[in-house]
Amino acid sequence: MTPDPSIIAALSAAVQADAENIPLRLHLAGLLIAAGRPAEALEQCASVLGRQPDHLEALRVAAEAADAVGDRPRAEGYRRLYTALGGSAPPPGDAPFPPAGRAAVPPPSLPDLSASPFPELDSDIPFSGEPPPDESDRVKLRQGRGDGDKDDTMWEAEKPDITLADVAGMDEVKRRLNVAFLAPMKNPEMRKMYGKSLRGGLLLYGPPGCGKTFIARATAGELGARFVSVGLSDVLDMYLGQSERNLHEIFETARRNRPCVLFFDEIDALGRKRSLMRESAGRDVVNQLLAEMDTVGADNEGVFVLAATNHPWDVDTALRRPGRLDRTLLVLPPDAPAREAMLRYHSRERPLENIDWNWLAGRTEHYSGADLAHLCESAAETAMEESLQRGRARPIGMNDFKKALKEIRPSVRPWFDTARNYALFANEGGVYDDLLNYLRAQRLL
Repeated sequence: MTPDPSIIAALSAAVQADAENIPLRLHLAGLLIAAGRPAEALEQCASVLGRQPDHLEALRVAAEAADAVGDRPRAEGYRRLYTALGGSAPPPGDAPFPPAGRAAVPPPSLPDLSASPFPELDSDIPFSGEPPPDESDRVKLRQGRGDGDKDDTMWEAEKPDITLADVAGMDEVKRRLNVAFLAPMKNPEMRKMYGKSLRGGLLLYGPPGCGKTFIARATAGELGARFVSVGLSDVLDMYLGQSERNLHEIFETARRNRPCVLFFDEIDALGRKRSLMRESAGRDVVNQLLAEMDTVGADNEGVFVLAATNHPWDVDTALRRPGRLDRTLLVLPPDAPAREAMLRYHSRERPLENIDWNWLAGRTEHYSGADLAHLCESAAETAMEESLQRGRARPIGMNDFKKALKEIRPSVRPWFDTARNYALFANEGGVYDDLLNYLRAQRLL
């Protein structure tokens, strides 16, 4: 069955947003091969192998893609490297590897009448002749399954060991979270008096790299609740109806582990405006998400839905209606106390000398958390390079940070340039009032 083009398009967008996500990139490569687009699949595999040349799954899929485009020498090179690194020897002939996402199936043979008449009830039969890959290299490529073949181990609810006390600064974000989730949960009698429900959702939006995922995890830790993180590759599937089933199973996992925080990252890719979709498969996923959040057939009491996005204007408006993601919270670049704490954190295991953290925090306004981590990394590289040249190690000093500041600029400005237009001309119901206030305060209007 040919994969739905809208699923491939959504996965491509997700890969562009998260270039380091190797399982997601290989999932996309498998779908591209199945869709008859092996050249594009080969590009995805080459990107993975550029980062991890010994990645067995990437070598296997790359060999298949190279065969499909007719580049036999390249395919043989991938195949030899795959075998040399410990992968199982490929079968002979023109099909050196099973198709992406499927295992090699042995030819049928006559049944052994001396065996159990119900072999499917006996011990599990190995899925293929290949050794099981390491958990870090496993790619979630699932085949279509019948209604009775459920996989309850695909999604696990973890118990985070961090709380909002581990989030530096961001006092307004913490206050809004306390009103929306924490206070009602910690005061059941007060909640009952005012009729406050424990269902509903909160949409975290803001520029990339500002800690939306970390805040969601810390919220679960503050509540003492379980945490289920959902990415695009956890939901989308190439088989008809499987994406909707995956989404239902995710919500069922959260309901079984309540109180539970169910976190959807990059919700704009999963819950994109249906008016922007050409294919029906993407609209069906959004409809399923709406149905799960409406709790028509199940009780979501104690299930807190948090979602994060860099593009709230692309989220389907139905997802932001009452009872769903009906509250919106702007997560901005860290303030000065948070920046100082982040700089200290990212430098905590490095040799330092006379670092003026307060000065650095004042010079890094508008820097995201990711920018600050990059700044510390760049300063360390400068000190290490000079140490290697001199043959003598030295600590990281202020001059290293000042040099890094000249090279690394805030990465969030393009996001604010785009967000400004939506805040000015698409602020229906005052949903972007917080953003407008920030833009005015920073003189970005």
